Amino acid sequence: MKSLLASLFLSCTAAFAASIDADLCVYGGTSGGGSAAVQAARMGKSVVLIEPGKHLGGMTAGGLSAVDIGDPRSVGGFAREYFTQLAATTGVTLAWDKPFQSKAGGPATGGAYAIEPHQAEKLFIKMAAEAGVRVHFDARLTSVTKDGPRITSITTEDGDVFTAKMFIDATYEGDQMAKAGVSYTLMREGNAKYGERYNGIYYEAKYQPRTGHLQPGPNGRVKGGQGVWDRDFPLDPYVIKGDPNSGLLPLIQEGDPGVVGNPAPGVQAYCFRLCLSSHPDNQLPITPPPNYNAARYEIVVRFIEACLANGDDMDLRWFSKYDALPNDKWDFNTATFGGNLPGASHEWPEASYARRVEIAKEHEYYHRGLLHFLATDPRVPQKVRDEMRRFGLPKDEFIDNGGWPHQIYVREARRMVSDFVLTEHHTFGREIAPKSIGLGSYGTDTHEIRRIVKDGVVTREGKSGSGRGGFSPYQIGYDAIVPKAAECENLLVTFALSASHTAFSSLRMEPVFMVTSQSAATAAVLAMEEHLSVQKLDYSKLKARLLADGQVLQFP
Repeated sequence: MKSLLASLFLSCTAAFAASIDADLCVYGGTSGGGSAAVQAARMGKSVVLIEPGKHLGGMTAGGLSAVDIGDPRSVGGFAREYFTQLAATTGVTLAWDKPFQSKAGGPATGGAYAIEPHQAEKLFIKMAAEAGVRVHFDARLTSVTKDGPRITSITTEDGDVFTAKMFIDATYEGDQMAKAGVSYTLMREGNAKYGERYNGIYYEAKYQPRTGHLQPGPNGRVKGGQGVWDRDFPLDPYVIKGDPNSGLLPLIQEGDPGVVGNPAPGVQAYCFRLCLSSHPDNQLPITPPPNYNAARYEIVVRFIEACLANGDDMDLRWFSKYDALPNDKWDFNTATFGGNLPGASHEWPEASYARRVEIAKEHEYYHRGLLHFLATDPRVPQKVRDEMRRFGLPKDEFIDNGGWPHQIYVREARRMVSDFVLTEHHTFGREIAPKSIGLGSYGTDTHEIRRIVKDGVVTREGKSGSGRGGFSPYQIGYDAIVPKAAECENLLVTFALSASHTAFSSLRMEPVFMVTSQSAATAAVLAMEEHLSVQKLDYSKLKARLLADGQVLQFP
């Protein structure tokens, strides 16, 4: 193991050549980037994996530790291999041939693969090293050079030039795709565009402000499955209650409610998925941000008041669903008032790398302040304060970042617009995507786009959390990861793929991105061996190799 790690990092730390050449260049050291790189290397090709940050694994190694997956039977190939090995580090054997079982009314879709972030990253590093992948960290993309519709090279901030026959964009943001001149969108298309129901401006009934919420069972969920972390009350949004002239409270956005179904800008809210420790010997304090001011959380006080008036016996779950991980660690998700910071993510997809650092820090400071508020403010119920004080940042996670995750949760960014677009007709099973390269199985899960004032009260716009009409896992078509031929013929896009906003809300799961990325790498290798553009690759040959590698392409 030590020699493997040394060989991997040798390529990262040695003096760079003016030009680095490989058969395949993968941009983005995400979970999918690692999957693609390992797959191509195992197929005998030279591979360079370029990561703008300092770590491999994206969100899978960055705090998303209770992994949402949908139906385990829909996942195959490298993703199944990876999670099987990862679970084995804790003595767990995963049952890939069985669906998840609902627990006390909760969804049977996720949180089943409990992993420690550092173990997840360690395994990505090991598998990349064993495959002979060359990894370059701190390599931020500045430009893409093309000869007609073909990328010939990409250049990073330090002047390094990477040349290859084929390229894969495995970034959350679609950065390489955008610089290559490939069409994309940042709009929620609106229902009229593709004949959808859940796109554009959207207000789901179960997330509309109301009183009379039911009391939860022991699992924190009410009858029907909705958790206490997703409660919406008719909260007054103004600094002086009832007085719009006093201005909006912090954490509430300006903006018109809009017309349901109309197209609108804005991506899902981002957050950090915290890994916290409840073991006293493995804790760092969660310090408040600079210039912490409890007044920023006044709307949280009003939420607490509404919960208490509703008869809620509040605990920490009202502010974050949290799931157990190995070794007294916990994966903290978000809530109505949790880690999400609606609106602050909208600039991210097209922001510079320097600006993204600032945006990530804005999210961190907001979240640190909220946790400090929950632990210390006398207006917070004692039970919540006591429970919050049990947790700290783990000493053995994210050790180069003080225990705080190094990866912000980019739930949605650019989405490619190709000749084929996956829509909710595919995710709901009304249409079947041709040329399957893998399956998606999660529900239609969109985090709020905006927190605004509607009908005089605080409202989460764009939030959804539903199934897909009972349809089984659906096919992801090859053409959804392939740009238009006139725009680029040697690039595949596996995270920022061609999908509508509402379809992407189901697709956006780490295991799914690992599947699409492995399939993309397979296609890239076959195309380069036959000297073809990715658009002209014979699907029957691709399908045969995908099946041979254990990918699941159809659901029985």
